[in-house]
Amino acid sequence: MEYEIQQNKPGLLGAVTTLLGMLEINILSVTSIDQSRRGFLLEVPSEDKLNALKDVVFHIDSIKVTAFRIPTLLDRVAIRHGRRLDMAEINPPTYRFLREEFGVLVDFLGDTLAQGGNQVIGIRGMPQVGKTEAAIAACVYANKKWTLISSTILRQTLRTKLMLEEVKESIFLIDGITSTSRGNDEHWELLSKILTLSTPKIIEHPDVMLRDGRFPIEFDFIIEIRNYSEDEIRIEDVTTSFSSFDVS
Repeated sequence: MEYEIQQNKPGLLGAVTTLLGMLEINILSVTSIDQSRRGFLLEVPSEDKLNALKDVVFHIDSIKVTAFRIPTLLDRVAIRHGRRLDMAEINPPTYRFLREEFGVLVDFLGDTLAQGGNQVIGIRGMPQVGKTEAAIAACVYANKKWTLISSTILRQTLRTKLMLEEVKESIFLIDGITSTSRGNDEHWELLSKILTLSTPKIIEHPDVMLRDGRFPIEFDFIIEIRNYSEDEIRIEDVTTSFSSFDVS
């Protein structure tokens, strides 16, 4: 449940939590979201109690209920960190993060990776902003193995084959610039197979991959990372500054 404060009266939060207690509804977590909202993660003992709560909270003048539903992953992240993710675009969903929000990013991406499935996730950002770092940290958070298919970490990585153990439950990390600029036919054959596997894939520089790749890719969502909110992410600047040391 989430509400926006309409009249910031003293004791408002206490009144709401008292109501929940009288209905025997367990508060698992509560936090401020942005400046004027409160978010609750609730455990409701029965549908009757849920309906009783709904009948009351929608008629309290000092609050405006903005969410009343089974929590989504985005809801849990918002309650955990006290803010909603900044969505820049709808198709595909594009979420913006600053470098200083690394913890929120890792939680969000890690929880997503923990769900498994054939997800294709793009990470967009200028050189040395922490794209690979965020991807690996999220894999660790999700307790998942990761495999570098193309990368510039320490040295150039361009895989053309997979070991049998890497195919099972591994998250594949792909660098769009490395693959499109230096990948041979065998590398692209491997990428084609990987994209059909029922396991998450993280592709850095998704715009370069879409522009210069050998086949179309549909992204489930894209993450943007910036050092500062006013930073621009320019594909042409990324590609012209490309070297084996500066794009990760």
